[in-house]
Amino acid sequence: MPAVPSLMLPLGTPAPDFDLPDPSGRRWTLADFEDAPGLVVMFLCNHCPFVVHIREKLAEVAREYGKKGIAFVAINPNDIESFPDDAPDKMAEVAREFGFTFPYLFDESQETAKKYRAACTPDFFFFDRDRKLIYRGQFDESRPGNGVPVTGSHLKAAMDAFLAGEPVTVEQLPSIGCNIKWKKGNEPDYA
Repeated sequence: MPAVPSLMLPLGTPAPDFDLPDPSGRRWTLADFEDAPGLVVMFLCNHCPFVVHIREKLAEVAREYGKKGIAFVAINPNDIESFPDDAPDKMAEVAREFGFTFPYLFDESQETAKKYRAACTPDFFFFDRDRKLIYRGQFDESRPGNGVPVTGSHLKAAMDAFLAGEPVTVEQLPSIGCNIKWKKGNEPDYA
């Protein structure tokens, strides 16, 4: 399957709200993160090789920046009928295995992915205190098989600038990953 780039939602876009369950059934909304000065919303799944490639480092970066006050939330929008490895019980296993310190939510209706105009997994969106988009795009330049170490350098540079009170000037390049597995007939007009 060919790699798909993220759509690069316009900077300054307000964070769309959501009301999604984690694998235990607890529901989460944007308001659950209101105390955090910054919020990273990530579209992930379990089986995509691009996500598998970065998830260990991603969990490490989330722990490191979580201690600095940045909140993280991951959302899995994939159709689990066609891709059962992305089902909530498997999400819980991945979260435990990799030590996710952030909620990993299931977007069964795929409406949240549409609101964010998410196109691929992984896809990253970083919002400031006012929940305006200040970074979107890739985690770093590493891809499966390209030999570039996984560092999270692009997302980390954006968070570092934000935490230092500086404008986010890091070059913002689209994330590359697997296309979101839309339910038949549910594909958005941008897919």
